[in-house]
Amino acid sequence: MLRYCKRRLHNSAFTEERIYISTNRTVAGAQSSSIQNYIESPEKQKALYRRTLFVVSISQVFGGAGLAAGVTVGALIAQQMLGTDAYAGVPTALFTLGSAGAAYSVGRLSQRYGRRTGLSAGFIIGGIGAIGVILAAMINSILLLLVSLLIYGAGTATNLQARYAGTDLASSKQRATAISMTMVFTTLGAVAGPNLVNVMGHFAESIGVPSLAGPFILAAAAYISAGLVLFSLLRPEPLLIAKAIEAAKQNPGNIHHVSKAEQTHDKSGIFIGATIMIITQIVMVAIMTMTPVHMNHHGHGLGTVGLVIGFHIGSMYLPSLFTGILVDKLGRVIMAVASGITLLMAGLVAAFAPADSMTLLVIALSLLGLGWNFGLISGTALIVDSTEAANRAKTQGTVDVLIALSGAAGGALSGLVVAGSSFPTLSILGGILSVLLVPLMIWYYRSRM
Repeated sequence: MLRYCKRRLHNSAFTEERIYISTNRTVAGAQSSSIQNYIESPEKQKALYRRTLFVVSISQVFGGAGLAAGVTVGALIAQQMLGTDAYAGVPTALFTLGSAGAAYSVGRLSQRYGRRTGLSAGFIIGGIGAIGVILAAMINSILLLLVSLLIYGAGTATNLQARYAGTDLASSKQRATAISMTMVFTTLGAVAGPNLVNVMGHFAESIGVPSLAGPFILAAAAYISAGLVLFSLLRPEPLLIAKAIEAAKQNPGNIHHVSKAEQTHDKSGIFIGATIMIITQIVMVAIMTMTPVHMNHHGHGLGTVGLVIGFHIGSMYLPSLFTGILVDKLGRVIMAVASGITLLMAGLVAAFAPADSMTLLVIALSLLGLGWNFGLISGTALIVDSTEAANRAKTQGTVDVLIALSGAAGGALSGLVVAGSSFPTLSILGGILSVLLVPLMIWYYRSRM
């Protein structure tokens, strides 16, 4: 009887193992078949490219709204809770620093599991951070505020990394345009966010939350919504399809093998692309961070601050469609030079504009956003040009870490510069730094000839 039972158990286990193996093979076969359909059909690739752009663009509407909250009132919350201007740049530094860690994690997650997993996780974590900021304002906890701002930075990093998702299936002549299309949709949320500051402030007060925390209520809902959109709709996975297509080109008949050719990358292109984005990020974050504080000191109300920041963020994203076309047509080098010159103009206007002139501040901050836009899209296009699908997401995540750290440095130092000197001094220094892009791009252009 005992031998009979052992035999039955052994046979049952053997049967379950065969079923498990068979099931896995069936699933793997179905996945391979699905991927093979995309490899063999340019029409399916184009359809997936368009679908990916659409889904990412929808998520960016929410992501832009979430991003705008910290930009608009982050420095003001710190100023109110800490009681000094010297550390007003700390919130921007913290959520930018938090975005550095998130950029690394989102890049690794995307490389291994696909854009859907990496981007949706990043947005939802950012939403949780926004909830933490609300709670910190309610209980007046500086420690909770600082920790929550770090976590909130995950949404900022994810919002920026989402621009890469549209390029996975784009041709070399479509990449900048694909980047710009997703960024255009960010404008809808990013412009609406700052202009809802007063509305969200009144709403927050009506439910017993400090008015400055109101925009973070919007940020929490927006980031979590962006994550849910990506998680539910970004199917099939564009990055994994792109990897398989490149692998098939290198090794026809074997979509799973990744050759050494696929793993190569252009180090100089990656370096230059990263440098462009790092410089533009430092300049943009430094001047943008201290503008609300500068305006507040000269009698501008919260609504006026929101309007100026709204123009700024609109200029960061709205010109993107045209910028992408220009980057694809005129080239990455020319548009990077245009970025440096535009940022110089922004710094000069901000430095010499009368503090009570909202019109000139709008012009300065609009130029600041436009120069950042030129630099981000031209630099991003260089990064995509210089990588393959097999290493792209990981490299992009690493580059975005450097961008985030540079932004954190710009945000932290901006408060110290203004406290030790003035806002005009900060603006002039930012303009001078941006001009370094011109000789850098001349050197790069000559080295490629």
